[in-house]
Amino acid sequence: MTQPDGETRALRELATRGTTIGARLQGLEQAVSAARGRLDDALLDETEATVERAAGRLRLSAHHTVVAIAGATGSGKSSTFNALTGLELSSTGVRRPTTSWATACVWGNEGAAEVLEWLGIPPRHQTMRDSMLDTKVDDKALEGVVLMDLPDHDSTEVSHHLEVDRLVELADLLVWVLDPQKYADAALHDRYLAPYATHADVMLIVLNHIDTIAPEKRQGMVDDVKRLLALDGLASVKVIPVSAREGIGVEELRQEIASRVEHKRSTTARVEADVAAAAGRLDRAGGDAPPRDVSAQQARALEERVAEAAGVPTIAGAVERTIRSRAARAVAWPPAVLVAGLRRRREDELLAGYRAGSQPQAVAVQRASVDNAVRELADETAQGLGTPWADAVRQAATARLEETDDALDRGLSSVDLGVGRLPGWVGLVRVLQWLLFLGAVGGGLWWAWLASQGTLEDAPEVAGFVLPPVVLVGGLVLGLLLWLCVRPLVGGTARSRREAADQGLRDVVADVLADQVVAPTNEVLASYSAFRSGIQHAQQ
Repeated sequence: MTQPDGETRALRELATRGTTIGARLQGLEQAVSAARGRLDDALLDETEATVERAAGRLRLSAHHTVVAIAGATGSGKSSTFNALTGLELSSTGVRRPTTSWATACVWGNEGAAEVLEWLGIPPRHQTMRDSMLDTKVDDKALEGVVLMDLPDHDSTEVSHHLEVDRLVELADLLVWVLDPQKYADAALHDRYLAPYATHADVMLIVLNHIDTIAPEKRQGMVDDVKRLLALDGLASVKVIPVSAREGIGVEELRQEIASRVEHKRSTTARVEADVAAAAGRLDRAGGDAPPRDVSAQQARALEERVAEAAGVPTIAGAVERTIRSRAARAVAWPPAVLVAGLRRRREDELLAGYRAGSQPQAVAVQRASVDNAVRELADETAQGLGTPWADAVRQAATARLEETDDALDRGLSSVDLGVGRLPGWVGLVRVLQWLLFLGAVGGGLWWAWLASQGTLEDAPEVAGFVLPPVVLVGGLVLGLLLWLCVRPLVGGTARSRREAADQGLRDVVADVLADQVVAPTNEVLASYSAFRSGIQHAQQ
């Protein structure tokens, strides 16, 4: 059931005017919109109908108060109706017509036509009291009253039940006429009284046929009626003993109705009661947990668990070891490179599967860990929510687990770990090392050649030292010194690459989880927040 745009505009206009009830209706409408697709459609449709009825009533004449006289067959409600109007408008007893329409008597014609049309009372069942010359009652006291005599709520005609149910929802003031013999009827209490526990301010109880009860027993019966009403949650409802036939209590009932009309509270009180009841039903169905979302801390915890399950620390550690090994080999004294070559082959084997996009053998365990982490987040976030909202949160978080796993596989495999590139300074040091090494080798060969020729004494000298040994020793010493100087830089570079790789992998994990898990979950939680906000406005 979709509320018409006109109703929405009417609510907005009421709220713009600063009316509290208009703001409450808007809150109720907001709650329904936020809960659509999460709570039961029948409940939401019923709430929308409440908003529509309330908005429709508030647009009508505020001068008139709709009073419904309702009761069971033989309760004397038609007699009570006639006693209040001073006219024989409703047939009583066996002469009552079997009709599904209510009878209405109106005091004050201005604006009444719109109210009667809204109520759906056919013109042939309408009486304008002002047009009647013969009156037995004080019309001024009931000015502005639209008094309805409803069909019997226990009639065997289904149409009568439907008409009573319809008009009970529209009346500003409900007057239930009870029979001393049937005032404890479970059908009345279960169907019409207990469900309207929130409507005590717009309800009166008339205990009719009081003349058939001995005077000394009347108060005890009234007290028993009040006891049953208290069980229905209606302890504050006034009970008036009446005999429509003898005129007992009729004037008190008339004055009570007149008092309600004079203060002009029944119309807004009925709307407020309807809103409170509807908001209460939504509140109970949706749970009363405070609004929330997936916090930054929860998101980081989920990212950490998924990163662990995806092997991010292992891969980042392998990147650091690989970079450290390669950079160390590049800047080391060249003979040491042969020893470092064995370690290189081991690290390459460790990273080969990752770079090729293949997965370790423990893929199933890893995916199960990811799924468990997501489900635990959903359970934690849904804790305390009403069942429909909790189910919606879990569905939003876990609906795309397979897509999440696949996206993680693709995203992590596509990250450039940078293991194939070394910093520029490493290349410069490597060239320098090889130049020094080749210089040392050249110096050694030169020295050996001179020695084999027996011409060492003819070798060039530098500062009194024979040049070939100087070149040999200088190349070796400088190479070793250079190696010792740049080794700290190797460790720093390796750590930096590890951190970059770790961050790159974690960014993929965070992006995938934000798109596949956190955003859908927060979307549901945002609807829940709007729902709770609407309920709070409706209950103000």
